[in-house]
Amino acid sequence: MDTTLAFAKGARQRGAKVLENIEVDEILVRDGRACGVRTVQGELRADAVVLAAGMWSHALARPLGIRLPLQAAEHFYVVTEAIAGLPKDLPVLRVPDEWAYYKEDAGKLLVGAFEPVAKPWALQGIPKDFCFDSLPDDIEHFTPVLEKAVARVPVLARTGIQTWFNGPESFTPDDRYLLGETAEVRDLFVACGFNSIGIQSSGGAGKVLAEWIRDRRAPVDLADVEVRRMQPFQGTRAYLRDRTVESLGLLYAMHWPFRQYETARGARRSPFHERLVAAGACMGEFAGWERPNWFAPAGVEPRYEYSYGPQNWHAHCAAECRATRDAVALYDQSSFAKFLVQGRDACRVLNRICCANVDVPAGRVVYTQWLNERGGIEADLTVTRIAEAEFLVVTSAGSHARDRAWLREHVPEDAHCTVTDVTPGLPMLGLMGPQSRALLNRLCGEDLSNGNFPFGTSREIEIGYAVVRASRITYVGELGWELYIPADFAQHVFERIVDAGSDFGLAFAGMHAMNACRMEKGYRHWGHDIGIEDTPLEAGLGLTVAWQKPGGFLGREALARQRERGALMKRLVQFRLEDPEALLYHEEPVWLDGRIAGSITSGAYGHRLGASLGMGYVRLEDPVTAELVKAGRFEIEVAARRVAASAQLAPFYDPQSLRVKDSHEAIRSAA
Repeated sequence: MDTTLAFAKGARQRGAKVLENIEVDEILVRDGRACGVRTVQGELRADAVVLAAGMWSHALARPLGIRLPLQAAEHFYVVTEAIAGLPKDLPVLRVPDEWAYYKEDAGKLLVGAFEPVAKPWALQGIPKDFCFDSLPDDIEHFTPVLEKAVARVPVLARTGIQTWFNGPESFTPDDRYLLGETAEVRDLFVACGFNSIGIQSSGGAGKVLAEWIRDRRAPVDLADVEVRRMQPFQGTRAYLRDRTVESLGLLYAMHWPFRQYETARGARRSPFHERLVAAGACMGEFAGWERPNWFAPAGVEPRYEYSYGPQNWHAHCAAECRATRDAVALYDQSSFAKFLVQGRDACRVLNRICCANVDVPAGRVVYTQWLNERGGIEADLTVTRIAEAEFLVVTSAGSHARDRAWLREHVPEDAHCTVTDVTPGLPMLGLMGPQSRALLNRLCGEDLSNGNFPFGTSREIEIGYAVVRASRITYVGELGWELYIPADFAQHVFERIVDAGSDFGLAFAGMHAMNACRMEKGYRHWGHDIGIEDTPLEAGLGLTVAWQKPGGFLGREALARQRERGALMKRLVQFRLEDPEALLYHEEPVWLDGRIAGSITSGAYGHRLGASLGMGYVRLEDPVTAELVKAGRFEIEVAARRVAASAQLAPFYDPQSLRVKDSHEAIRSAA
């Protein structure tokens, strides 16, 4: 309360008016933009509205077509009677294995918990007359916490409890709060879902949100808490009910690498789901999609055994990577988001948004980024020109809502251009590996040679009774095609591929194999290796920039200034650990010549190379050159131990992309 009053006092001193005890009935919207609120005392108009109503935020946003993924849950704690000799400066104690936290409270001890099976509250809506009241005690629910607490702090066994408290707090599906402008309504910003860390986060959250509203752009990379990371289905009542049971307890659960959610599963499934499960897929969840993460061979149960070392799927993932390298592997990439951009101005609109030139002949795939005015990377994706006025944009599942909103917001009002989300109707399979051409040729009977179907080509082919769009592109660094299939023909095409695949060594492969392969190839991942504070030049993606294309592109001026300065003080570097037993995940410190010079953005074990790999930015006061990277003594800190690493700007696997280009003569000469 004292902190809240201090914030309010500071706001008043700077000219703000604080109105208390006024109920807000409605957020006002005009022409797709928030313009004020309606209260019991009348309307208040504003250029921007911030929805920071805690657990009431969901109900206020819902009439606007916004399903904020926010659900209240019962949160329990007790306060003991006074304990003689209890130090007033007792540090806060957290015991995650026992779900509990302890802190001194005026000579008493407060014991609270984030239990593994929580109790969602007010699933049908918060009662009209509720206002930070206490909820009924549930001693039976809290007893397991108290039993562990007595064993941990024996004085509790002879100390009475003065206060039993149960009050609601709101939680999000991933335990990260919701910040920023909504995708559905412009000028409507949210700051809610702080999951019991509101006071801790308040100063920073308030600062960045104020700057966001002022400049209409995020001041720093906030992708992990930005509201647009969420999908609309995650705000449905049923989803929130099921996930909140788990999400509250995850605040104190062990944060294992690759840990999978156990609740609210099965929300989004590709047409291939049941077939893949039957083939041994261990499914993971990403943005609600059920995706094969790895495949268990016969006799092995497809379930995770978590560890910070090699997990139980390590060897199975290795087999999938070898199949990708030596034969052909089938990846279910249906979760990738897909937008159809159409209209006579579609090319002009996209060419302004994309830093690459997408004004290419029909049937070409262009890899590009979308930049902000500062030259930072807002999205990383491909654009395929299907026809003169028709394009297919393909991006990652995690940035689905965010990229769709960015695209739509950058279509001028007077442009003849539409954006249609076709993700559900266009599942996609990746057919990757040196035998992919032979298998696909068997299926479609067409000439798929380099001369007739070079890398970056996209055209329709026939597989069985289906017309399929085949795009020769890869995220694993091998010869391969992405196959975009009408949903009603998806299982038919899948069956044709599997039936013919046995002659070519076809294997199923999952997302862990894809991640391992993309790490070996140095392929970037938006949200990890690149983001709004990283430019294409710093990220080693300068080849995607079409400097001279007519009309320029968003962010060109800032990027041109960086290029004119010449020297880059920050660059994305590839690392290979000398100790293959040490594994990298992310955020491990990078040491250069005895001083910290950056951190790892992505890490994985590269099974085709037999090495532990990572990539991350090196930041120095001097230019980060290829010569400096080659000559420097690099170490990566893994669990407080520095591990020597080789470093280079180019990928460690097939740096000249000979396997992608399928240049057999070049491969032989290189060997």
